[in-house]
Amino acid sequence: MTTQTILPLDALQLTAQSLSNGEPGWLKDSRLKALELAAELALPKLEKTRVDRWNINNYGEYKPGQALAALQDAPASIAGLIEGQEEGSLIIQRNSGAVYARLAPELAAQGVIFTDLQTAVREQGDLVQRYLHKAVLPEEHSVAALHAALWNGGVFLYVPKNVILETPLQAVLLTDDAEAAFVPHILIVADTNSSVTYVDNYVSDKSEAGLHNGAVEVFVGAGATVRYATVHQLGQDTTDITYRRAVVENDGTIEWIIGEMNYGDTASDTKSVLKGNGSSSDAKVIAVGSGSQKLSYTTQAQHFGRNTPSDMITRAVMRDSATSIINGITKIEKGATRADGQQTEKVLMLSPKARGDANPILLIDEDDVTAGHAASVGQVNYEQVYYLMSRGLSRHDAETLIIYGFLAPVVSQIPLEGLRNQLQTLVERKLGQ
Repeated sequence: MTTQTILPLDALQLTAQSLSNGEPGWLKDSRLKALELAAELALPKLEKTRVDRWNINNYGEYKPGQALAALQDAPASIAGLIEGQEEGSLIIQRNSGAVYARLAPELAAQGVIFTDLQTAVREQGDLVQRYLHKAVLPEEHSVAALHAALWNGGVFLYVPKNVILETPLQAVLLTDDAEAAFVPHILIVADTNSSVTYVDNYVSDKSEAGLHNGAVEVFVGAGATVRYATVHQLGQDTTDITYRRAVVENDGTIEWIIGEMNYGDTASDTKSVLKGNGSSSDAKVIAVGSGSQKLSYTTQAQHFGRNTPSDMITRAVMRDSATSIINGITKIEKGATRADGQQTEKVLMLSPKARGDANPILLIDEDDVTAGHAASVGQVNYEQVYYLMSRGLSRHDAETLIIYGFLAPVVSQIPLEGLRNQLQTLVERKLGQ
């Protein structure tokens, strides 16, 4: 794809913005280099998707929000997501910057760092520099390069060695100003033998067109465990492009729980790099498409270490004239003996105009491995509908029960009760129930 990338600002403007935010010199230089790359690189190549026809140039300008004096001052659009969080660990980003950040004192006492990324680069510069843009590389394509040049707000979470956190840390990222750039970057570092659960929600509350260009980088140390749960519920006005990457060391574990509940065009790519021996990855993705959405979901596991299991499950429901491309990619590199890569992609279509493609891909360069895949695309089984109706259910209730049964293998495995309930509510809303 050779479409010319339109830069939303020039080097002088980017330099002035970086200096006004008090950013260190290494970050300013990193942004400027990424901006140069963005002008040279092509757009990402998505399977059967013309991303160049999407709204991918409407970045807006950097407009940080007004800090919240208290949680009760938060916008009504996110009130339900932060209820009861007064004593919890929470970050809120509104448009181009963080407006609220709190870390529970007992976690701070254990050496945990949880703040917005723009603050972290000033206060924890050496630590941030060691990891920033090392998993999602600016060189990948123009979207990644522009993200590296323009990112704002964001989240930085560091968990020290041997620290086990039982309570999830949460972030809410809101875009409600179409003229404001919304380019959050999430950076999580879990040191040796640590454990953490992180949950975030992406929300929009506006009617004008906008863009979310997001990136997530997770670094899982030896013996560490990271559970990353995310729900995207951006409106029809917002195009969502998100790249997620995790690098996992020896005996580390990454667990992805992803709810794709947007109403606008969406492309997401979630990849686990199993670098260390005994490292593992588990990814669960649930998606619902409606209206005329164009959706592209890719889940990947790349095995370098020996004895590395990965499992990827995606369940998607398409209604109206929504279309989806769902890719599962398992790549087992030479030397990754006794790797085990499993994946399942299934699409249920509720309308004759809905479309879904499920593409399982196995790329194996090692002999002593196990790998498997399953994929299916189909409509509601009306024999099941008629059977349930014969038992006294209405057609609507019968179809609803079948849909929930289709999604249940993913939803039931989500270990966070609050997230399960939230996804259930969002699914019902998207299905018009």
